[in-house]
Amino acid sequence: MANCPECDAEIEVDEFDVDKGDQLSCPECGSSLEVTGVSPLELDIAPDEDDEDDDDLDDEDDLEGDEDEDEDEDDEEDEGVDE
Repeated sequence: MANCPECDAEIEVDEFDVDKGDQLSCPECGSSLEVTGVSPLELDIAPDEDDEDDDDLDDEDDLEGDEDEDEDEDDEEDEGVDE
């Protein structure tokens, strides 16, 4: 037995039937929950799949930004050689 972290409802889950990382829904409020511990059974609000996808895009944007900075540095070095 565990409690929903969103609405505090008691959720009947057999800790032997779930593994860490499994996802389930609260029957009371419908929140997506993730099993974060099995002994004792612990539940947390599951991360939104959309949020995870957004994080991946942000990381790609950061990498592209780093490449632009490297190109600027190369341009500055080339200008110094011409003088």
